[in-house]
Amino acid sequence: MTGPGPAAPLDDGATHRRTARRGLATAVLACVVGAGLALFAATRTWTTTTQRQAPPLPDKLVDHTGASLIGWLPALALVGLAGAGALLATRGRVRTIIGLLLALVGLGVVAGAIDGLGLAAGAWPVIVGVGGLGIAWAGLSATRSGTTWPAMGARYERPAASMAAHGDAPPGASMNDASAPPAGSGPQAPSERAATAGGRSRTPASMWDDLDRGVDPTDREA
Repeated sequence: MTGPGPAAPLDDGATHRRTARRGLATAVLACVVGAGLALFAATRTWTTTTQRQAPPLPDKLVDHTGASLIGWLPALALVGLAGAGALLATRGRVRTIIGLLLALVGLGVVAGAIDGLGLAAGAWPVIVGVGGLGIAWAGLSATRSGTTWPAMGARYERPAASMAAHGDAPPGASMNDASAPPAGSGPQAPSERAATAGGRSRTPASMWDDLDRGVDPTDREA
C-alpha cells in the first residue's frame, strides 16, 4: 500500500525554504560579527610612541589606535554593518549588488589589516583581518545564493492561487460574503426554510447583519 503522492513535493519545498532562511541568517550573522570585530579592533590602541618635550617637561606617551593610523578603516566597518541590514531588506538583483559591495568592503578591511601589521605589531590588526574575511564571505554568499533567500515579510505573503487552493476567502471578501452559501447549492436545511417563512428572504448573511446591528434575528421570524 503506497502513501499519498503530494507529500514529497511539499517536503522538498519546505526543506528548500528552511535552507534559504538558514543561508540568509548565516550570512547576516557573519556580516554583523565581522563588522563588529573590525570596528572594535580598529578603536583599540595598536601602538604607543614617546613624544619628546623640551626640558624640564617629561617625555609624553602617545597612544595610537587603528582608527588614527588608518582613518578609513572604521568607516568601512560601519558600511559592512549597514550592509547586514541591507541583506535583510532587499531581494533579487538588488541583494546580489549588495553582496558584491560587501565583498569589496570586506577585502578593503583585510587590506587595511595588512597595512596595519606594517605599522604596529599585535593582535588587533589580525582581528581586523578576521572581521574583514567575515564581511567578504557574507558578500560572496549573497552574490552566489542571495536571489533564493527570502525577503523581509515574505512569509506573510499568500498568493491568491494558494488561498483558493486552501479554500480561503479573498482579501476583499467580508464575513457576510464568506458565510453566504452559493446559489443553487442544494435543498435548504429546515432552519433556512424557517428563516424564509412568511415571504421574507432570511439568509445567513442577513442574519449576520441583524446581529451586527444588535437585532435579534429570531424576532423577525416570529
